[in-house]
Amino acid sequence: MMPVMSETFRVTVLPGGEHFDAPAGQTLLLAGLAAGVALPWSCRTGTCRTCIARLLSGRIEHRIPWPGLSCEEKADGFILPCVAEPRSDVTITCGP
Repeated sequence: MMPVMSETFRVTVLPGGEHFDAPAGQTLLLAGLAAGVALPWSCRTGTCRTCIARLLSGRIEHRIPWPGLSCEEKADGFILPCVAEPRSDVTITCGP
């Protein structure tokens, strides 16, 4: 089922517990920065890996077909928030 782009989801960042709302059509990184949450970033294109995070719960969809993650990293739940849009409420932890 495709998300309605006007949907908004709750994003929680551990270990600090910061949280913010992210629209389905906006990346986790941009939504976090707009809410004043200091997330790591550099390129915003899914290649530098500065923003790497682990998805602890929820669902995301990467805007690009193959972001700068290995198959193993993707299998282990790593995401790149700079190109990841929420598809449900999510909880992430930043850093490798």
